[in-house]
Amino acid sequence: MKYVDGFVLPIPKKNLRAYRRMAELGKKVWRDHGALEYRECVGDDLSAKGLVSFPRMARLKRGETAVFAYIVFKSRAHRDRVNAKVMKDPRLAKMMDLKSMPFDMKRMAYGGFKVLVDF
Repeated sequence: MKYVDGFVLPIPKKNLRAYRRMAELGKKVWRDHGALEYRECVGDDLSAKGLVSFPRMARLKRGETAVFAYIVFKSRAHRDRVNAKVMKDPRLAKMMDLKSMPFDMKRMAYGGFKVLVDF
């Protein structure tokens, strides 16, 4: 059964270029270690009348937008193996420095998900 790591994070719009560079590196590293898919999506149509919107859920501040990202794996065990390799990959060392992050890591939401419906 496929497995997905999902993320939602608030990011200052002024930092989108730096975040994209970081995401491009992340895509390369995760794919090199076996992830099936890697997607990073920036908010575009975030108004949701009658529902909890991403801006509200992520507690966006003025000048911020939401990023929704996910990585697909063959299974949870595959995710665990891939992520173990990713965390040891020297290409990510600079990216993991909290001081150089283009967003506030403390406000990022993360979870692992079993795929319920697939095509």
